Amino acid sequence: MTTLPDGVRHYPEHFDLEAQQALLEDVRHVVRQAPLYVPTMPRTGKPMSVRMTNCGTLGWVTDRQRGYRYQATHPETAAPWPKIPSMLLDLWREVSAYPHPPEACLVNFYSADARMGLHQDRDEEDFSAPVVSVSLGDDCLFRIGGVRRADATTSLRLRSGDVIVLGGQSRLAYHGVDRIYAGTSMLLKTEGRINLTLRRVTIP
Repeated sequence: MTTLPDGVRHYPEHFDLEAQQALLEDVRHVVRQAPLYVPTMPRTGKPMSVRMTNCGTLGWVTDRQRGYRYQATHPETAAPWPKIPSMLLDLWREVSAYPHPPEACLVNFYSADARMGLHQDRDEEDFSAPVVSVSLGDDCLFRIGGVRRADATTSLRLRSGDVIVLGGQSRLAYHGVDRIYAGTSMLLKTEGRINLTLRRVTIP
């Protein structure tokens, strides 16, 4: 059994198959309103290996010119982000132990060869709220460490329907996705993984 850092909670198969299918339909509805796009890194302009979009009053974006930030509109369509699905709001109330609702839900689509390097979620104002993450589709190898990049890391295989909460001492822990295990789920029409990350951005 993997020992996770303090403040990290793992809920294996929190969503059963029927709930995963319903949540996937919600995600497709979001993507129809706010299409997936390829974000780019600050300064270098290098494309990230994931495609992404958001829902909520705010969305996390990045580009070469202005870097990491939250904004109220899609960077390509300039339209407001769609609402966060009710299933995700219910999840937040269930596992966050935080009295205010999330303002952003980042939607990342990982193709079979996509990765996400170790990073901190630190563009928010309110670090007392946790980050709540949902996996849909193919399994991934998730890695998490401490609040310093050089801290030792622990790896955990996340499956479709799993939920991870990063809070408390691990709210600013470095974490990333080392690989996608293609073909391990039949939920999506193609190989890949969807990650939904709920965040509170501003201080109430």
